[in-house]
Amino acid sequence: MNVNIQTVHFDADNKLTEYISRKLQKLNTFNDRIIKVNVFLKLDNVAHAIKDKIAEIRVHVPRHHFFVKSTSKSFESSFDDAFDSVVTLIKRKKEKQSA
Repeated sequence: MNVNIQTVHFDADNKLTEYISRKLQKLNTFNDRIIKVNVFLKLDNVAHAIKDKIAEIRVHVPRHHFFVKSTSKSFESSFDDAFDSVVTLIKRKKEKQSA
């Protein structure tokens, strides 16, 4: 599984990227055919002082692509929400294939 973490308009610290990489390794338990995972971390371009943090996860499996997006006040919680959503999508797709 190839993992690619991209940040848009800022530089992520090592703690954040290690946290994301560690969580993404768990995806293999839900589907062992994952080819590539792209994570995009963005700051929402709003005018007020507290900017929302956006996490997008794109998972590539043979013949399928999963995409989820989540927004909150911290990258960790945005990523966790998106991660939970993509796990649900992968599980649902696998159940449909085995049925």
